[in-house]
Amino acid sequence: MSAKAISEQTGKEFLYKHICTTAAVQNRFRYANRLVVKPDQLIKRRGKLGLVGINLDLQGVQDWVKTRLMKETVVAKAKGVLKNFLIEPFVEHTQDQEFYVCVYAAREGDYVLFHHEGGVEVGDVDAKAQRLLVAVDDKLSEEQVAEKLLVHVSDDKKGVLASFIVGLFNLYEDLYFTYLEINPLVVTGDGVYVLDMAAKIDATADYICKAKWGDVEFPPPFGREAYPEEAYIADLDAKSGASLKLTLLNPRGRIWTMVAGGGASVVYSDTICDLGGVDELANYGEYSGAPSEQQTYDYAKTILSLITREKHPQGKVLIIGGSIANFTNVAATFKGIVRAIKDYQGPLKEHEVTIFVRRGGPNYQEGLRVMGEVGKTTGIPIHVFGTETHMTAIVGMAMGHRPIPNQPPMDAHTANFLLNASNNVATPANTRTASFSEPRVATEATPPKKSKAGFPA
Repeated sequence: MSAKAISEQTGKEFLYKHICTTAAVQNRFRYANRLVVKPDQLIKRRGKLGLVGINLDLQGVQDWVKTRLMKETVVAKAKGVLKNFLIEPFVEHTQDQEFYVCVYAAREGDYVLFHHEGGVEVGDVDAKAQRLLVAVDDKLSEEQVAEKLLVHVSDDKKGVLASFIVGLFNLYEDLYFTYLEINPLVVTGDGVYVLDMAAKIDATADYICKAKWGDVEFPPPFGREAYPEEAYIADLDAKSGASLKLTLLNPRGRIWTMVAGGGASVVYSDTICDLGGVDELANYGEYSGAPSEQQTYDYAKTILSLITREKHPQGKVLIIGGSIANFTNVAATFKGIVRAIKDYQGPLKEHEVTIFVRRGGPNYQEGLRVMGEVGKTTGIPIHVFGTETHMTAIVGMAMGHRPIPNQPPMDAHTANFLLNASNNVATPANTRTASFSEPRVATEATPPKKSKAGFPA
């Protein structure tokens, strides 16, 4: 599952178009005399932040937007520019007509939360809302909703709310939402009004829901802009059987990563943050799933182009890390990275970029050898390590918390797996891993003796 947030406008369009309920759902996008305006940029608690204009005429909306449009705003610790706004009809109502409802996914099923007092002051809904678990493959009924969730709701509203919540849950399932929150949900004599919504959908369900979703845009969190490089890598990823991901966190940051494997990318990022580099971490991403040399080259050159756009007074570091691959040809992927380094050798030296490499897996010794060689031929400081070095040890070296070994340590006795180019089958060879601070490859003067099983004796 890849849960991605969608804009309030997109979420409401889904609801208005596809919900099936006997409740009269009002407030659909239409003409109105009195209006509400608010930024639609994945900002929560907009009412408390003074970011909602209420009961305005058209001129009032224009004046309200003008004072905020393209202005930098601080929300918690995030700074961002307000540029997308949602304008809707104003719904006059009282506090006792406001409710809270939320559906979200969990390992054991989907939870439905309901509280009879919604709105800006709803408070800690996790602690006080009524809660109902709908197990995987189970269905939600109006009777369940009325009995378990609407215990504090007056009888005249129970029927409408029960029907709407069941319809909302069915919509949540049909369109592969992972999170769907409405606060407040207003119920009047005219029907149901969805005033404020926050939602996430499972982006991997695009092939199932394309006809209903259409072309969905996933806006970045408030305070982080969408970058064309992210879109470029996403396009590469969509056209590849491999996994190529990139998120820019701080383009001016000093610490950059190019990590093989989704799990490894988390480990490396956590280690950087644990060592005090959270404010200097520039990006997050991964390349994995046996990308080709060309795909790795395209990924690497994108990273290098970003690193070399703006200088840092302390220089920059690039961490090319990974655990021990089980089927990715390390030599092939590293050759793609080496090509990119050669293309950017001038800017890399100009921006004082130091590269730290740690990798293991099929053909890793050859990969480390070519990586070390490119450091010698280009003059770029490249420190290369194999499986004798702990997976994240290079993070401490890159951040100056531990010394960089001058001499390679003694050979370790970890088996090196060489990838058979003819059939992509990894077979063990009688070689030893070594430190590649000064890259080298273990060689054999005579063939090793074989056991009955065909492995080195």
